[in-house]
Amino acid sequence: MYIYVYFIMKRKAKISRKTKETSISVEVNIDGKGKYKIDTGIGFLNHMLEQLSKHSLIDLNVKAKGDTHIDLHHTTEDVGIAIGECIKKASNKFKGIKRYAHAMIPMDETLSRVAIDVSNRPYLIWKVNLKVEKLGEMDTELFKEWFQAFSQSAGVTLHMENIYGDNSHHIIESCFKGLARTLRSALEIDPRIKNVIPSTKGSL
Repeated sequence: MYIYVYFIMKRKAKISRKTKETSISVEVNIDGKGKYKIDTGIGFLNHMLEQLSKHSLIDLNVKAKGDTHIDLHHTTEDVGIAIGECIKKASNKFKGIKRYAHAMIPMDETLSRVAIDVSNRPYLIWKVNLKVEKLGEMDTELFKEWFQAFSQSAGVTLHMENIYGDNSHHIIESCFKGLARTLRSALEIDPRIKNVIPSTKGSL
């Protein structure tokens, strides 16, 4: 009788990022349960990051202070950078991951499609049009900036497309939930290649 025991390195990380514009700390546990504690100083962004954590099962702790008296751009962008960097740091050089994933996310009248390649080749395709200029206090043009910053620092190719929808809140939330579900699938350890980097190059 054989007993197989798998040892998986804890995929956790924490980082601090400080500039003249923002001060941000992030902790992640990729193999978590979707627990979160989010305080960016931006209510709508908090709500979206809570969705990201909940639906990816990545435990996420974010504390950010920024020059929001100017506008929300620096804080939004730097939070995306910090979360991406922290997930990349926690990923153990992407060993054993499934790497590719896609999701179709409905939310009431809205349907969005997200596809990801955890490739260490950052790229964003953004086909999302919003009908309003603000959601809460947040300029809607900042959502592309967040996803761009995240994809660059996490090292992922990310394709995001809103297929149809009317309500801008639903459209953006479906995008964050789509990112969550694709991260959950793409970063999952494949037991067939648990210590192997999924690339013919041997590295990502």
